[in-house]
Amino acid sequence: MKNKVKVILGILTVLVVMIACGLYFLFDQVKAKGDHHETIFTVSLNDSGKDVFNKLESEGIIKNGDIAYYYARVFEDIDFKAGDYEVNSDMSVSEIVSYLNDATNALVDTVSITFPEGDWLKDYAEKLAEVTDVSSEELLTYWNDKEVIRSYMDEYPFLTEEIFNDDSRYYLEGYLFPNTYEFYRDTDPDEITRRFLDQTLSVYQQYAQEFQNSSLSVHEIFTLASIVQYEAAKPQDMKTIASVFLNRLAIDMPLQSSVTVCYAMDIDKENDSWTMCEYNPDFDSPYNTYMYYGLPPGPILNPGLDALVAVLEPENTDYYFFMADVCGDGTVYYSEDYATHQAYIDEYLTCY
Repeated sequence: MKNKVKVILGILTVLVVMIACGLYFLFDQVKAKGDHHETIFTVSLNDSGKDVFNKLESEGIIKNGDIAYYYARVFEDIDFKAGDYEVNSDMSVSEIVSYLNDATNALVDTVSITFPEGDWLKDYAEKLAEVTDVSSEELLTYWNDKEVIRSYMDEYPFLTEEIFNDDSRYYLEGYLFPNTYEFYRDTDPDEITRRFLDQTLSVYQQYAQEFQNSSLSVHEIFTLASIVQYEAAKPQDMKTIASVFLNRLAIDMPLQSSVTVCYAMDIDKENDSWTMCEYNPDFDSPYNTYMYYGLPPGPILNPGLDALVAVLEPENTDYYFFMADVCGDGTVYYSEDYATHQAYIDEYLTCY
């Protein structure tokens, strides 16, 4: 009897030792390697838990992928989120599981860019090319592709066939709403374009009734808003300036806006030679509103909210002329007749 007890105790002792050794080995395998190895680790969208642990082992972060996987299935809650993570071999399996389960730990390689009111489309492209993987040429080609633009029309109703004027420089000029945006550095033209158009759509929906009530088409509204944006130094002048242009359109009087000449000549308004726009009213271009009646083929820049609202809700005036005191404090002077307008020019425009 005593011998049987000894045998049983011996067996139990062996089993306990084996279990203890097994547990020691198990927990040793899920402890941190501790060799200070660090890497950027990617959890792909379709990776299984086993895939992740095997990759962690192959990249030298954990000791044993299979053991870590089965350990985590028993003791942890595996809910890995796709993304790039900064991991190191000083983390235990438990710590890694917790870390990869939290999407806020993912590295987000983004950049914030501000596009002010009045930027040209080419300005947008250049700014984006400086900080993303997309070139300015690729963006400008994309924004001037008829089929691409048509593919967006169902989602963005402010994009109409009227955009496709053969004389337009860029079809989407004027439709990418100015704002501050955050983009992934690793991005593509579609993702970039949708960010802009989503913001434009938000404004369009906010003023849907005003767009519908306007005597102008949507394309004409964006086009005139771009001219108002360019002409007005201060938002408080925009509604009155809009009324001047609308009054001219109503009697088929040429708009005679020098800023349309700037766009035709490709002279940036920040350029020191901007006065060349004033001196070249005969520069032959469909955008030149001295030579051609009505609105130009399309917007001449990307207008902001104030300019759009000014065209949608203009002042009710009898003005047909205005001039800004660019030699002084920038005050805008309005007049109903050319004689008064010329008198203002003679009085205030004395610097050139």
